Amino acid sequence: MGLDIEGMLEDLSAAAPGSVVLLHACAHNPTGVDPSREEWNRIADLMQEKRLIPLFDCAYQGYATGSLSNDRWSVCMFAERGIEMMIAQSYSKNMGLYGERVGCASVVCADQGSTKAADSQLRGVIRPMYSNPPKHGAYIAKRILGNPTYYQQWEKEMKMMSDRILEMRKMLKAEVDRLQTPGNWDHIMNQIGMFTYTGLTKEQVLGIRKKYAIYFLESGRISVAGLTSRNVRYFAEAMDDAVRNM
Repeated sequence: MGLDIEGMLEDLSAAAPGSVVLLHACAHNPTGVDPSREEWNRIADLMQEKRLIPLFDCAYQGYATGSLSNDRWSVCMFAERGIEMMIAQSYSKNMGLYGERVGCASVVCADQGSTKAADSQLRGVIRPMYSNPPKHGAYIAKRILGNPTYYQQWEKEMKMMSDRILEMRKMLKAEVDRLQTPGNWDHIMNQIGMFTYTGLTKEQVLGIRKKYAIYFLESGRISVAGLTSRNVRYFAEAMDDAVRNM
């Protein structure tokens, strides 16, 4: 299970000029499938040619590779090309501020006139929706981003979390290999970030839920971050049973 880049480009080719295209900057949710840098360049080429407008959802920066710099590569590449775009940046996950819903909305414009128009539209949306956002979470984010010591500590802790998620992927793959679970399970390692599609069917997911009391989406998507060294074998054995008998 991976990215059908040709199918994606075909669909984008059919979009009308000026269409807004939602893109995940990294660690795609829910699939865990990210384009390669070569594929990102092909996507950018087509979007420039078709005059499509990217809307980057950047909610997992740092969780894909453990590097803030690596995980922002796609957004920076689009910006370097001079492509007008919108960016929805969230700190809910990578700063552990899920209850605060902290983020930043950015619009990259080609000229001053577009900047003024975008600014007035954003103000028009914000005023009736929430007018003034809560400050508590924003002050935490500001302190981390504005203090070199805190920033370095944040980077270190994100790398630790990213490495833990990767280790859980390795352990899950090792367990299904040990059990010789039927099928190809390379996608467990090929996908990236917090989530992965297991490839389990709805019937298998419901069977695991009933027999093993393990709960995840009927699509087969799991949060890899929910696995631990103590439960990964139990989950792998449930998957193995489901594939063989459900």
